[in-house]
Amino acid sequence: MNQPVGEATWTTVIGGELVEIPATIEGIRATLSPERANEFDQVVARTHASKLPQVLADWALPAEALAEEDEVIARLKAGDHSDSIPQDDLGDGGGGER
Repeated sequence: MNQPVGEATWTTVIGGELVEIPATIEGIRATLSPERANEFDQVVARTHASKLPQVLADWALPAEALAEEDEVIARLKAGDHSDSIPQDDLGDGGGGER
């Protein structure tokens, strides 16, 4: 049975906690201020179909998740690879491109 459009979610980890975020254009848009919703509409309208899942994921993530991601990237760029797992160690079921 199909899940109602407004209830589709992605699951991710933010701050060490498993959370659900919207996984539809309608659901993501509903979380945004009117100004951000207009910007979101324009970005989505111009996005190539192959890039749409990543763009939607970026807009669906709350600000604290994006800040956490920025901190990890800065740490890695500084050469601190603690708590990192080499992609080769993930096996067939892990990893992915961002």
